[in-house]
Amino acid sequence: MPLDLLDLLDDRALCLDVQAGSAAEVIALLASRLHAQGAVAGSYAEAVLAREAVMPTGLPLGAINVAVPHTDAHHVRRPAVALAVLRQPVPFGNMEDPDDHLPVRIVLALALNDKHAQIEALQTVAGLIQAPEILQALLAAPDIPTVREVLRALNKDRVHG
Repeated sequence: MPLDLLDLLDDRALCLDVQAGSAAEVIALLASRLHAQGAVAGSYAEAVLAREAVMPTGLPLGAINVAVPHTDAHHVRRPAVALAVLRQPVPFGNMEDPDDHLPVRIVLALALNDKHAQIEALQTVAGLIQAPEILQALLAAPDIPTVREVLRALNKDRVHG
């Protein structure tokens, strides 16, 4: 069964209408939310930034680009996910071409400490990014309950579709 992002996404790590000037700023915000809930070590943000510098996670999807920053398991205390929906696009390195940058609107920070969970999470993210209507709904979501409904619909489609 695919990993349920809702199980790993605490409302405190769900950030809507985020105004940020850089990828580092978004990563620091999400890392601080994950750290506050005890999911990651204090080293998580720096480790994610170091990984982004050499292996960027921006996904070129066209209209709405997504970034999926993450790092090694030893910076993670327990599995969790943080989500930021950005008011304006922020440049993230392109996963396909590290010299290129993409304007990203949705950032999904993964904090996973198990190989099996990482594979399942990436499958779930693949389902998310293959559904432009889900990405559009996340951008339009006015509040956390709406985001949860959007992600619940994604899970339902993946299980029954």
